[in-house]
Amino acid sequence: MSLVEVQETNKMIREMNLDVRTITMGISLLDCAHADLKIFNQNVYDKITRTAEHLVKTGEDLERQFGVPIVNKRISVTPIAIAAGGLHTDTFVPVAETLDRAAKEVGVNFIGGFSALVQKGFTKGDRILIDSIPEALRVTDRVCSSVNVGSSRSGINMDAVKLMGDIILRTAELTKDRDSIGCAKLVVFCNSVDDNPFMAGAFHGIGERESVINVGVSGPGVVKRALEEVKGQDFETLCETIKRTAFKVTRVGQLVAQEASKRLGVPFGIIDLSLAPTPEIGDSIAEIFQVMGLEEAGAPGTTAALAILNDNVKKGGVMASSYVGGLSGAFIPVSEDHGMIQAVQKGALTLEKLEAMTCVCSVGLDMIAIPGSTSKETISGIIADESAIGMVNNKTTAVRLIPVIGKEVGEMVEFGGLLGYAPVMPVNSFSCAAFINRGGRIPAPIHSFKN
Repeated sequence: MSLVEVQETNKMIREMNLDVRTITMGISLLDCAHADLKIFNQNVYDKITRTAEHLVKTGEDLERQFGVPIVNKRISVTPIAIAAGGLHTDTFVPVAETLDRAAKEVGVNFIGGFSALVQKGFTKGDRILIDSIPEALRVTDRVCSSVNVGSSRSGINMDAVKLMGDIILRTAELTKDRDSIGCAKLVVFCNSVDDNPFMAGAFHGIGERESVINVGVSGPGVVKRALEEVKGQDFETLCETIKRTAFKVTRVGQLVAQEASKRLGVPFGIIDLSLAPTPEIGDSIAEIFQVMGLEEAGAPGTTAALAILNDNVKKGGVMASSYVGGLSGAFIPVSEDHGMIQAVQKGALTLEKLEAMTCVCSVGLDMIAIPGSTSKETISGIIADESAIGMVNNKTTAVRLIPVIGKEVGEMVEFGGLLGYAPVMPVNSFSCAAFINRGGRIPAPIHSFKN
């Protein structure tokens, strides 16, 4: 970095909430396989604690050296449905407890990979894992879970979609004493990616190396400040400003990632440049929309504004790093974005508008609190809609809904920390039960045949 770049970076950190949102170490657990649960758990614990022993300290050292906040240190592992597929057991809850214990031992904030990939159907291990999710998220603090139910190449496993509606409600019920927070650590994907460093959907894909360092960088406040300087100018200027800003932000992530990789002796994987907001004022995607000219997030033009933002973040980021991956783009989680929360409270932003926006954002319906009385079929219907968007558009989409048991539309829910707070949003009350109960698999779209 040049002196000018260093000065610019320091300003972005001090005044614009620039941070490295996460250093995530991916760890393969394939060599931990064993039929005996006790031996498997010991293998998993030993490998994670050995491989990630210095992860947190290294992150803290880099924070001090470069003056860049590194908000989270995380681990992702091989999907447990695969790694534990040979176990002679009917529950993977003890495996989740082992992951939680290992995460606490090395000091990371979260560990992802209590996951199953069921876009075409279920293995025995997939069934056991999915059935274990509610209890696993009840008894652990740092474990995150994900299930991939569809892809552009395979179609949508509607049996899995139906099952996940039930699993989400069961998870909500088991953690209702904490505003159903278990659901905040559970995401349902279409087209999930192998190198995502962001929770709750991170896992270490089977095509990845033995271990790898992936870094997620975030800077909504930086983009907002840059756009304030070109307020009222044309769309070409707007796009160029976003690209240049994204380039600068990504260079910070590249520097941290390469140094972390060198110190830990673990290969560098990817930079995920995702504008991931926080509940802090000034660190909001919705506030970027306002600077772009919208009165509130959700106003007509919001989807177009998000498309501009997402595309130009990717264009700028790709030029700044050799390996850009993960989910790079713009996240639109409701509870984690101060401006989004306000837009919901004012009636500007609805679940239907959010669904439209997911056609062009980097993930999908994220961190949305809904009434605890919502039916499992309705939740499955929302998952099916979001999966269809991902399948047809060949993009990653996801659903992280939180049916808050005991709360109804308009009530507030506090999750704490980066998970923030949210108003409970209304959900369409008309039934989709007969549609969801058909079962089977929705075939892949015609453009999936690319060989």
